[in-house]
Amino acid sequence: MGGQFENLKIRSLVTGFTREFFIQEGYLEVETPVMGPAVIPEAHIDPVTAGGSGGGLAYLQASPELCMKRLLSRGLPKIFQICKCFRKNERGDRHLPELTMLEWYAAHETYLDLMTQCENLLRYIAKKLGRGTALEYQGKFIDLSPDFNRISVSRAFEDYTDVTMSRAIETDRFDELMGFKIEPGLGLDRPCILYDYPACFASLAMLKPGCPDLAQRFELYIAGIELANGFTELTDSKALRHRFIKENRLRQNRGMESLPIPEKFLQDLSAMPPAAGIALGLDRLTMLFCNAGAIDEVVAFTPEQL
Repeated sequence: MGGQFENLKIRSLVTGFTREFFIQEGYLEVETPVMGPAVIPEAHIDPVTAGGSGGGLAYLQASPELCMKRLLSRGLPKIFQICKCFRKNERGDRHLPELTMLEWYAAHETYLDLMTQCENLLRYIAKKLGRGTALEYQGKFIDLSPDFNRISVSRAFEDYTDVTMSRAIETDRFDELMGFKIEPGLGLDRPCILYDYPACFASLAMLKPGCPDLAQRFELYIAGIELANGFTELTDSKALRHRFIKENRLRQNRGMESLPIPEKFLQDLSAMPPAAGIALGLDRLTMLFCNAGAIDEVVAFTPEQL
């Protein structure tokens, strides 16, 4: 119990230093509704449902993304939020069905700016915790002092697998090879930024100018752990509607229910400026600074204890 209490103290510090970092950077902390009539339709995430007002169906957010982007559309230029998110059937050493997410968005920035902010945020927290520029995690020593390693997804397939990225997509092995061959080797001595995902895995990211088969999306890895997912935001409502419909078709093909299209979000996109946004798992970030082997070690209660 003593170890868990110490981890909860570190968690509190990590959360506080994160908030301090963004306030110093000129970001406004916001709070948006946790429950609403729609979430982002995603084939790989099953949302948690709840009874809405008037007895209608509502969803607990898997991410605060929709409402935060609507705030950008209303004129807020730089915002961040630390909040609870919910995802059905997610449980493991690095997964919880109720997780804590850090998200931040900034108008007139791109995924390149987010990469730099990730570097600065981790160094800031490490310094405030008195860790200097090194992070020890499960026998690995991660150097935070140099620029983080940046590697394209295409290059990662060349370096870590025996097939190209294109071939992995063609043979429906992209997720398999990412999960078992590439991700475990990322960020073992310094954090790694994996960037330029194929367009078919663009999520809500804008495509890369001059390279329409690639998306301006990246993920941050430390010690083989995926920590954050960020991108230059797609603000074309027609293109996003098409992606939502495609995700719903994938859900149906997998035996999952189709989800409502977030119409008010799409309506507000016409006023949204060019922007970049990112989601970072605060539970996993705490794991790293606590040298915890499982996410259970950095939360007050696991689902099984409730």
